[in-house]
Amino acid sequence: MTETEFLNLIDATLSQIEDVFEAAGQQGDIDVECSRSGSLLDIEFLHNKSKIIINSQAAVSELWVAAKSGGFHYKYDGQQWHNTRDQSELMAALRVIAREQGGLQIPEPN
Repeated sequence: MTETEFLNLIDATLSQIEDVFEAAGQQGDIDVECSRSGSLLDIEFLHNKSKIIINSQAAVSELWVAAKSGGFHYKYDGQQWHNTRDQSELMAALRVIAREQGGLQIPEPN
């Protein structure tokens, strides 16, 4: 994958994550604020001031997630982002992190 392709993938992935979190926040009673600066997405749970930070690392073609539960690195396999340690899928992991850290329920895709 070229760097341009990687950056386009990152942009699409971060946009999707932002949309999912904002929609979940609007449907529930948890205030979530997403802010984006380039390839960095900051998700803040306003009620407890905790954050999830998602950032791309183009040099190693990874997406990094920082949360209360730790730091995680994800690589794209051509279809999905997978954790480099346990192979968990990115959106599944974010659903768990959002629930545990902010009490936000993100529905599974249909």
